[in-house]
Amino acid sequence: MSRRRWWAMVLVAVLALAACGSDDNGGAVSDDEKDTTTTTAKPEFAAGTTMAALQAKGKIKVGTKFDQPGFGLKNPTSGEVEGFDVEVAKLVAQAIYGGDLDDADTHIEFVESVSKNREPFIQDGTVDIVVATYTINDTRKQVVDFAGPYFVAEQDIMVKADDTSIKTVTDLNGKKVCTVKGSTSEKNLRAKAPTSDVVLFDTYSLCAEALGDGRVVAVTTDNTILQGLVKASNNAYKLVDAPFSEEPYGIGHKKGDDAFRDFLNDTLEKIYKNGEWEKAFDRTLGSAGLGLKAPDTPKVDRYTAAGAAGSTTSTSAATTTSTTKY
Repeated sequence: MSRRRWWAMVLVAVLALAACGSDDNGGAVSDDEKDTTTTTAKPEFAAGTTMAALQAKGKIKVGTKFDQPGFGLKNPTSGEVEGFDVEVAKLVAQAIYGGDLDDADTHIEFVESVSKNREPFIQDGTVDIVVATYTINDTRKQVVDFAGPYFVAEQDIMVKADDTSIKTVTDLNGKKVCTVKGSTSEKNLRAKAPTSDVVLFDTYSLCAEALGDGRVVAVTTDNTILQGLVKASNNAYKLVDAPFSEEPYGIGHKKGDDAFRDFLNDTLEKIYKNGEWEKAFDRTLGSAGLGLKAPDTPKVDRYTAAGAAGSTTSTSAATTTSTTKY
């Protein structure tokens, strides 16, 4: 099967899943039910801030992924990018421009950003922010800043549904395993299964294709990303359900812009409290999307730029080893 045909089938499957959202009586969700946010007034910002500049420009450029079911997936029919990361970006835009989510969407230019180009895109101004399953870590904090986290995933493993040979990350040693270039998943895989034969692509959709045609025996990345691929495969794949790291997703932006980071963190805390985060989760990853159970909202980490490196440590439940996460 060609790569283009395989991925077209994935997109069709994901869109079919998204179309399954219905009311308790089995009917289609009405337009009124889809109106999930209230209209807000256009805010005022201090002159010279990034928020004021973006408001004056009328557009915010957001880096996100275009092939990530549940988080950032470009709809081949409408051309729209859909998913939880997209919804978080819309809520940020609403906080800058006011109005409702539909209004906010008109102020966003989505730019496809794969794992390896997220930092360069922020640094050179290709995008204003990145919301793209972007794990916060100390290496990245040397060159960009983060607001958040707005979600915490766990790295897991995806295999074919009939594969019973892989039960933990150590079972990947000596096997061909796919992940994405420049991702924390690659780093974690090499650390946890050092003798695995790592196969790298630019996107996880290509990893899923490689699993399907037998070029690799497993794919590893965040469990939520893999769950989207499992759903899209019509359960031809499965999760091993043996997480081995925590992955806090943050909003990446230009380093040193403390006022902008404070604004983004304030916005995240607001949507946690007013329920908009949970609504965004539900319509993309939850009952109206991939069917995942909503976790507790994460605690925002308001680190200082000066203390970015090694500022916070936490204990991973999977390893009971103290490691720097934020």
